[in-house]
Amino acid sequence: MLDRKFIRENRDKIEALVEAKNAKLDVDQLYRLDGEVLRLKQELEGMRKKRNELSTEIGKQKKTGGDASQLMAEVKAQDDKEKELNEQHRKSEDEYLELASWLPNIPDDSVPVGKDESANKLIREWGKQPEFAFKPLPHYELGEALGIIDFQRATKIAGARFNVMCGKGAALERALISFMLDRAGEKGYLEIYPPFMAARESLFNCAQLPKLEDDMYRLPEDDMFLIPTAEVPLLSFRAGEEIKTAELPLLYTAYTPSFRREAGSYGKDTRGLIRQHQFDKVELFALTKPAESFEQLEKLTADAESILQALALPYQTVILSTGDMSFASTKTYDLEVWMPAQGKYREISSCSNCTDFQARRAGIRFRDENKKLSLVHTLNGSGLAVGRTWAAIIENYQQQDGSVVVPEVLRSYLGGLETIIAVKD
Repeated sequence: MLDRKFIRENRDKIEALVEAKNAKLDVDQLYRLDGEVLRLKQELEGMRKKRNELSTEIGKQKKTGGDASQLMAEVKAQDDKEKELNEQHRKSEDEYLELASWLPNIPDDSVPVGKDESANKLIREWGKQPEFAFKPLPHYELGEALGIIDFQRATKIAGARFNVMCGKGAALERALISFMLDRAGEKGYLEIYPPFMAARESLFNCAQLPKLEDDMYRLPEDDMFLIPTAEVPLLSFRAGEEIKTAELPLLYTAYTPSFRREAGSYGKDTRGLIRQHQFDKVELFALTKPAESFEQLEKLTADAESILQALALPYQTVILSTGDMSFASTKTYDLEVWMPAQGKYREISSCSNCTDFQARRAGIRFRDENKKLSLVHTLNGSGLAVGRTWAAIIENYQQQDGSVVVPEVLRSYLGGLETIIAVKD
């Protein structure tokens, strides 16, 4: 969440923020509620002062044998009124906090301004797009022909937008997870194996709630959620803690499945692995000192890019515009891998700096150079989305005979396998 004092003193910036990030928020109501909370707080403070004065006077009257009954009646009336005001204050405060939780993070000045992805800015490109002497097949057709993935039978288990990986396809998925975790470990990230479900508070800490509740799978009896990303448990892993300054930056990595309802994506990417209800992902996560967070964003992005480079997959890096970036982010780079069958780049990782936005919700602090208790900054990125990496390998490494060459860095994870060929009946 944003700092309350900042919100109160910068209405013009809040109005600009709501417009820049396409947020649906009644700014007038937000400030009306804040004014109501302040008014009630001041009235309560005045009443408490008056009650203290009356209590002092009652004490004097009793000491001197005077009649304090009228004063005591006033105190009783004050107490009743104060109770009523306290309830009004609590209600207004709750309403304010609920509305304020819909305020997104403020974009950094370096972020391009725009309503949607059309305003994103290309930063760099890496690798050469493969040239084929034949028409490249999409990963879902080639994968099914090779017998390494089955979408049709997956629908018997769970319905649309799920898959079953088979044989070398399953082994390739497992190899990619191990490879990505190993690479992250080499870069200094501590591997975490967290729960795949999270409490409502953890989703709120991460700023997934309240905005994205409709896109998550909820277990209503326990008010738990299947996690949409490992970012959720990695953030709440240190919630409510004071981090020792010498520990920062803290770098974590985790493999988890991710679960998303994909609400609002009807008709988009209905075939293949690009948009699934369940998919594997290796997450990169960092907690840093505020002065170091933008430098850490560049490092985290480079760490994610290094995986694509090791796999020799062509990609481009773009900076997202104000209207295309996530709710919690102040600056985001997207890595987009080349998909030959589609003839375009597709997102495979988003790397974001969330500054103190999540840390304020989660209560994660450290002592700055002046020994003052301050909020850490949090960063996250996919390193990488495993299913999309699987799809990119199948498409970029396909051969004219329908086989797929295994990237060299993965062969040791697959028992030396160099080529995936069709499974014989």
